[in-house]
Amino acid sequence: MYTPHTQTAAIGNLELRLGGVLADARLAYCSYGQLDADGRNAILVTHGFTSSHQFIEQGGWGRLLGPGRPLDTDRFFVVSSNMLGSSFGSTAPASVDPASGRPYGPDFPPITVADMVLAQRRLLDALGVRQLVAVIGPSYGGFQAFTWGVEFPDFMRGLVPVESAPRALVPFDDAALLRRLAADPQWNGGHYYGGDGVLQTMTALRIETLRRYGADQGLRAQGLDPAAIQAELLRQARPWARAFDAHSLLALGRAINRYDVSDQLGRIRARVLYLLSRTDTVFPPSLAAPVMDTLRGAGVDTRYVEIDTEHGHLGSDVDVAQWAPVLSGFLDELAR
Repeated sequence: MYTPHTQTAAIGNLELRLGGVLADARLAYCSYGQLDADGRNAILVTHGFTSSHQFIEQGGWGRLLGPGRPLDTDRFFVVSSNMLGSSFGSTAPASVDPASGRPYGPDFPPITVADMVLAQRRLLDALGVRQLVAVIGPSYGGFQAFTWGVEFPDFMRGLVPVESAPRALVPFDDAALLRRLAADPQWNGGHYYGGDGVLQTMTALRIETLRRYGADQGLRAQGLDPAAIQAELLRQARPWARAFDAHSLLALGRAINRYDVSDQLGRIRARVLYLLSRTDTVFPPSLAAPVMDTLRGAGVDTRYVEIDTEHGHLGSDVDVAQWAPVLSGFLDELAR
């Protein structure tokens, strides 16, 4: 097991797709292994909505990383990138706005998934990466993988979107979230920085998310009763609620509503390994047929695998051993 070590790269002034510029933008990341002299053995790993670039170390995905594993650090230079707008070291709403000298907060400019991908491209350029073997990511990380294929079609040989889709299936209700956050007594018009901020509301939101992703099923399988399940969910939710900025939740959620590359899949040149989980209700396996038909109709070399799991949207993490051999074989083919 590796010890996560966050690094931060300066990526310059970032012009945003919807207008505006993030001055002196930065992107946080972890890296593992060594980049070859030709800069072509790198794999980019992208994370989900509310996790971080350290997710590959903090759950089941960690079993993919290391010598002899699918993300073989003796062969590949693995870069796990934080998202622009996230709360874990990248330029985001909690960052200081150079123009005002205080956190952007509610004044953070609107961003898109394409902006996140452009920021990652700047990071990879700074690291000396000339071509990616693959872009791999679950859920929101899959949004980024699909967008990479559309925005920079010749920069990678493979795409592995996991429990994801080329468009958002359910609109993110940012208005309802904003009303709920504004009801927190610590909201202060969105300028709540300092102290605990809106910790109580963020904790409740995290518990709801864990339940929606299927955490209850896994805890019941461990023999926990309802009270013990609630206590465990609270234990898991509190550290996230302390670390994750409410405005990041809004910024990334609004970017979901702007995300749809389903009519641009013909731009993809990379081979695609598409994975969904049998019991996932967020990205159900019924997506497989239309997405595969669209990709194949666009001439994309695509393979689909369904993960047989009882753990819903958390299935790719909990039951990572089920699909690790498939990923290993796919990356072997790309490396050859």
